[in-house]
Amino acid sequence: MEYKDILLRLAPCGLDCSRCFWFRNGEIKQLSKKLSELLYGFEDVAEKISTWLPKLGRYPEFKEVLDLFQQGECRGCRYDRCFMPCGAQDCFKEKGVDFCFQCDEYPCDHPPLTSKWRRINDMMAQLGVEKYYEEQLRSPRYSPHWSQ
Repeated sequence: MEYKDILLRLAPCGLDCSRCFWFRNGEIKQLSKKLSELLYGFEDVAEKISTWLPKLGRYPEFKEVLDLFQQGECRGCRYDRCFMPCGAQDCFKEKGVDFCFQCDEYPCDHPPLTSKWRRINDMMAQLGVEKYYEEQLRSPRYSPHWSQ
């Protein structure tokens, strides 16, 4: 994937917005919609068979989360405010960089930037943005390898 296309997906901190549960056109949203379609009407079935499969008694809670996953409307941190507080969202614009590691002041101490942010940016600096992007696609978005 080309650098300009990667900018549409990766946040300035390096997390992949396009793989976030709140991304408006993301796979999680699309798959949640599909799963909801496939499970249409399952509430009654879940209740009836929860006697034999007790975990299905919690189906309404699962359905609430599944419904939430279908509501995501974020276009990515470069365009919308993230629901998570992040010092990088405004800073990258002020500094005129695409990613934190490209800044002359990197690493900085913007709260709540963490060791996760530092590790990701160090990886981008070492591998290059394109290679980092391809590498991070190999792990689930919320894998501890990429998200701690």
